Amino acid sequence: MAIDFDKLQNLLNHQFSDPDLANLALTHRSANKLNNERLEFLGDSLLGYVVAEVLFENQPDADEGELSRLRAMLVNKTTLAAIAREINLKEFIQLGSGERKSGGDERDSILADAIEALIAAIYLDGGIEPCKHLIQNWIKDRVDSNSSLEQQKDAKTRLQELMQAQGLKLPEYAVVDITGEAHQQTFFVECKVEAHSKPQQGTGSSKRLAEQEAALHMLAVLEAAN
Repeated sequence: MAIDFDKLQNLLNHQFSDPDLANLALTHRSANKLNNERLEFLGDSLLGYVVAEVLFENQPDADEGELSRLRAMLVNKTTLAAIAREINLKEFIQLGSGERKSGGDERDSILADAIEALIAAIYLDGGIEPCKHLIQNWIKDRVDSNSSLEQQKDAKTRLQELMQAQGLKLPEYAVVDITGEAHQQTFFVECKVEAHSKPQQGTGSSKRLAEQEAALHMLAVLEAAN
């Protein structure tokens, strides 16, 4: 699948000096041995640094624990996948035919990894300033200077407290599938609550991350129902 670079560059507001970097950032391992995994590693660190700096500047009254919780909310796979969907990034991601047929272009982990890889690609192509500008644009609406501690808590904690407040049983989590090699597994977890009949699923590179995503999806369903 050929990438429409003009459309991609307009979307990112960045003109690549080296288009191969963008192409690599959007190549999943199912499509090519030369893929975005190394860029993802770098992008993850860059994202954490920029988000930490933004929060430090915009949350002058927050202590270390509060800043850490906010950063975790902004850099997790669910948030990154949401950003990817907002900009319709799946249109540009290169997947193997099997991965695409199985719905890989909608999988949170693949979308989030592509976001991190793009961050690294822009950093390598243009330096830290365009990289920071891109991340700041993506998260600016998510950084609320009046964020409450309730919103800073992780999804599992919020869901548990919601069930307790309603006098219901605590959420139940179950691993329903594990895919991938031992060193690079993807966990699929279901979350069940009394307040909603349909389980919600989350995926992640660890059981903990998959549970967090499942809890976040359940919270969204419950909030929409109310």
